[in-house]
Amino acid sequence: MAPEAVAFAVIGAGNSVLYFALFNVLLSIGAVKANVIATLLTTTLSYFANRHWTYRGRPKSRKRVEYSMFFGFNLAGMLIQAGTVGGFKYGLGLSESKDRMLLNGATLIGVALATLFRFWTYRTLVFRPHPTDHAAPTGAPEAIAEAIETDHERAEFAQLTGPLEEELDDERPVPQSGRGVGT
Repeated sequence: MAPEAVAFAVIGAGNSVLYFALFNVLLSIGAVKANVIATLLTTTLSYFANRHWTYRGRPKSRKRVEYSMFFGFNLAGMLIQAGTVGGFKYGLGLSESKDRMLLNGATLIGVALATLFRFWTYRTLVFRPHPTDHAAPTGAPEAIAEAIETDHERAEFAQLTGPLEEELDDERPVPQSGRGVGT
């Protein structure tokens, strides 16, 4: 887990610098909007960096499902961040022009909470280890992720083997009725 945590931290640190730069450049359009836009842009970068560095040794056969789950959990992380920023802004009556430092502090708290959530979900649900490398799912989220993966693999397998099965069925001799042994 240590190498994954280090790679995740390096990617997260780089993305955080980029995120705060984007957030501050876009702050004039509103703190919550700036948070959402900066999160969407850094999420895309984060997916590719984590897929190809942090979790490069994990199976890559289910990229569409993985990508969808990654963005879904990042959406939840973004809601954690935006909720924190919104809570500070509207709860304390902060202004983008007068309270820039407080809004950045609120954003930092939101990023920290969302980062913990994201690390856990990436590690356990999105970039899943090969089934032989981990124990059976113990909770509902793990079971759901495994079910999605299994259904996706079955559908992919059926899509790949369907034409071959049809071709084999066409080549098999058709038994003729009424012709038994000794007739």
